[in-house]
Amino acid sequence: MASFDIVNEINAQEVDNAVNNTLKEASTRYDFKGLHAEAEFIKKENRIRMVAQESMKLKAMKEILVKHFVKRKLEPKALEYGTEEATSQGHVKTDISIREGIDRETAKKIVKEIKNLKLKVQPAIMEDRVRVTGKKIDELQEVIQTMKSKDFGIPLQFINLK
Repeated sequence: MASFDIVNEINAQEVDNAVNNTLKEASTRYDFKGLHAEAEFIKKENRIRMVAQESMKLKAMKEILVKHFVKRKLEPKALEYGTEEATSQGHVKTDISIREGIDRETAKKIVKEIKNLKLKVQPAIMEDRVRVTGKKIDELQEVIQTMKSKDFGIPLQFINLK
């Protein structure tokens, strides 16, 4: 029996690199000259904290972050933006969560979509991933192609094809 896993995993080192490049670009941009801007990747909590002088600069930093995510082949869909809050110094801050894993509801949608294909494959939810097994590799590859064309609101990776 052949199988593969559908997962949502983010490379923490690449996220850290994207955040550092965002800071570097913000420090060299003319519109950020002399203004306070910071970004920090908190690995343990799997989130990014951004602080900027004003709301417009925070928005610009988010756009820079998305650009660097794309450059590093990370999916910007994994970012979940929090609300903007004022700090005691008069700046604006926000927390950006990085979603990893497939939640139960999304996993059920994926399984339903696979079953609608009417192929001889068996999807199974296993904690934060979906395992798909079948006798023919061609059918598994067809499932992968179909899942790539669908949008479930989170980035999907296909690993362990055996």
